[in-house]
Amino acid sequence: MKPVRHARGEATRQAILEAAETVFAEVGFATARLEDVAAAVGIRRPSIIYYFANKQELYDAVEEDIFACMHQQALKGIAANDKPIDRLLGLLDGWLDFLVARPSAARIIQRLVADVTPRRGNPTQFSNILLRDVEMVVNEGIAAGDFRPIPPMHVVNAVGSSSLFYVCNGKQLGSNRSYDAADPKELESFRELLHLLTRAAVAPATAR
Repeated sequence: MKPVRHARGEATRQAILEAAETVFAEVGFATARLEDVAAAVGIRRPSIIYYFANKQELYDAVEEDIFACMHQQALKGIAANDKPIDRLLGLLDGWLDFLVARPSAARIIQRLVADVTPRRGNPTQFSNILLRDVEMVVNEGIAAGDFRPIPPMHVVNAVGSSSLFYVCNGKQLGSNRSYDAADPKELESFRELLHLLTRAAVAPATAR
């Protein structure tokens, strides 16, 4: 019976994480309540405490999972390519596809950019793995002479962050401008622009 109980416990923990991600995305860390998460799962608040001691611990687990999964998606895009520009585009495609498939994660990341409260004194505690990915790929491109000397964080801010806005703004620009970020045609149109902007951002001066 122990394996059955263990599997049931893992399923409950995962259900709590998924519900918490939705709640944190919708109302933010400060407003979110464990009672709201419990209600979404169909359990009582004490059941959450069995898995997560408090709201901060639950939020940390949600954020850690988001960035770990996003990192894995990016690594696939990097590993599938050889040229620096293709590796960078693969990384950014990984981010885009992950956020489109998991829009609640996009909203949490966007909230994290504006509100440092959840992370207190260490804003990159879980996101640092993504930033290191960008630093690695951009610095490789610079060393190879394929990229102009550009701070990797400029790439994050100028092109990488655009995927957050693309995913989060679908219903935020007015009813006459709304769109479905997951619509294949809409997504590929945005991806083409993302690639165009990325190539322009890192292109050596002689290539312009």
